[in-house]
Amino acid sequence: MSQDPVNRPSNEKEWKLIEKMVMSLNSEQIKSRRWGIFFKALTFVYLFVALVVLMPSRGGNDIAVDGEYTALVEVKGVIAAGEEASADNIVTGLRRAFEEESAKAVVLRINSPGGSPVQSGYVYDEIKRLRELHPEKKVYAVIADLGASGAYYIAAAADEIYADKASLVGSIGVVGSGFGFVEAMEKLGIERRQFTSGEHKGFLDPFQPVNKDEKVFWEGVLATTHQQFIEQVKKGRGDKLAQDDKLFSGLVWTGEQALGLGLVDGLGSSSYVARELVGAEKIVDFTPQPSPFESLVGRLGASMGRGFASAVGLTSSGIELK
Repeated sequence: MSQDPVNRPSNEKEWKLIEKMVMSLNSEQIKSRRWGIFFKALTFVYLFVALVVLMPSRGGNDIAVDGEYTALVEVKGVIAAGEEASADNIVTGLRRAFEEESAKAVVLRINSPGGSPVQSGYVYDEIKRLRELHPEKKVYAVIADLGASGAYYIAAAADEIYADKASLVGSIGVVGSGFGFVEAMEKLGIERRQFTSGEHKGFLDPFQPVNKDEKVFWEGVLATTHQQFIEQVKKGRGDKLAQDDKLFSGLVWTGEQALGLGLVDGLGSSSYVARELVGAEKIVDFTPQPSPFESLVGRLGASMGRGFASAVGLTSSGIELK
């Protein structure tokens, strides 16, 4: 069927007009999307900059306070390398606090279940060293909700220890824990393949049966670490400790009970110590803090990853003071 030559030009004009309209609309949509993306990005940048500017900066940086005050360093959370309560963070805060002439005394505010004996030992030794360098400044450890295990190890280096009557104090012991999946693997028909060089290289492998000789060896390691812990606590507390074998059994006590056992010197908060004992009610926090950017990133991502890993037991299975 032939096309009408008279109508053809008219149809071509109409199609060209429609095509132009479609292209124009598409172009407008692309421009609108681009501007939308631009304004969304601009809003995000604005909010981020506002967060960085408005977020308070703490931790002993550029501190300028009139008159004498009590310096504060926090020991909060698990004591481990890379954590908020790592030896690097705590020691950095302590050194800054001791170096400030206006800091009349130093308070270690503790709220921790313990952690690495190595990290706790670093802090303990540094407190002893700083006390010798600055004998005019006393160190007070103040336990909040919890001052157990490695956290108490650190507290024992202070001149005096205070806690609330309901605080949990003590847990002077050592633990090395893990899981065993041998029977589960047998039921599931899973074969374990591990190649080592060294007779006992894989002795902590949770997929292998417990070897009696290795069990005795590992218990010896834990006992040695426990004895080191006990000796440091005795050096720090001296004759204040009660003659009670349960002190080093891993048990915990309330602050009120701990007072009777000589684990603490009195009951009171950081404010009480600053006001009544130090005589400088004003408290200045010298605890190192992450930058606003690091804090934001940590809250959105890294902290969730660490929490998940801890919940499912994917963290290191080394020795902990507990």
